[in-house]
Amino acid sequence: MRWEQQRVSPPAEAGVTRELPLALPERPAAGGRAGLRLPDPVPIEAGTDDAFAIEIHAKSILNRVPSASRVPMEWTINPYRGCGHACRYCFARNTHTYLDLDAGHDFDSKIVVKVNAAALLRRELASPSWTGAPIAMGTNTDPYQRAEGRYRIMREILAVLRDHANPFSILTKGTLILRDLDLILAAAEVTRVSVAVSVGSVDERLWRDVEPGAPSPLRRLDVVRRFADAGLGCSVLMAPILPGLSDSPEQIDRTVAAILEAGAANLTPLVLHLRPGAREWYHRWLSREHPRLLPLYERLYRNGAYAPRSYQSYVVDLVEAAKRRHGGSRAPERNFREVSEAPAREARADQLSLL
Repeated sequence: MRWEQQRVSPPAEAGVTRELPLALPERPAAGGRAGLRLPDPVPIEAGTDDAFAIEIHAKSILNRVPSASRVPMEWTINPYRGCGHACRYCFARNTHTYLDLDAGHDFDSKIVVKVNAAALLRRELASPSWTGAPIAMGTNTDPYQRAEGRYRIMREILAVLRDHANPFSILTKGTLILRDLDLILAAAEVTRVSVAVSVGSVDERLWRDVEPGAPSPLRRLDVVRRFADAGLGCSVLMAPILPGLSDSPEQIDRTVAAILEAGAANLTPLVLHLRPGAREWYHRWLSREHPRLLPLYERLYRNGAYAPRSYQSYVVDLVEAAKRRHGGSRAPERNFREVSEAPAREARADQLSLL
């Protein structure tokens, strides 16, 4: 059965509205699982009552990814915890519960800032044991969220990576990355660099509902254009594709067309996944704004965080068909995290080719 037909079918039990059996976790007991005592928050912007920074001095900044994670990176940097983009579905929400903060509004509004991140990175990259492995940024929360405008931590981090000629990748929804275009291009002269922007849909009404603190998807596509114009290809992670909200053939076709028109070097679709913390917060929003979709989500996510392979394949097929209609290449996709072995500037022609 086609998934768009399933989306409007009634629940299995007539007259019964089935909901995901979930409730937003309560704030943990004092002390938190990490045993941290956080300092008092300060406003991120003068006069604001809804976004605060919690400034900390971290003990380390390079995070080693467990081999069991099966992700295409070994080392990550996350200068922030929590995210002002306030995406309803953000998979990192549960990490806030380790700090005696909740996975809902606290995650959106109480941003932990590692103010010594750049100094730590310079020290750790200078260690004789460091081998110069690629480092991924934007793996947990967005490094170019609103707090970065005040703290400028990413600019300092990029300068360190450039000075050490250390390969890196960045994934962001933030247009603030354009502030650092000069540093990213300078780093690309001496090492391998990969940049990607996340755009799950170009529906502006949906964006305001599910990503209320993030720049609009059309502004994010302007980032793609700017990087392409500068000679450094920018990939697009078409994510998350939301069941019942952005997965129709018409919606996917419009989004793919816009991504290709912006000059994306690569396009990777990804269906929504719902981990604990994000699952509950997203369900609360879905129950309030789109209750008719609850039966669909019950079917898709009853067995865990990921939708069935059959549904994921259905969505990927729609994306591939749209790419063909709009002139996308049939060349195999590469993960944007896997920075090319060739120096970034020498590989410019390949990076700028459309998919």
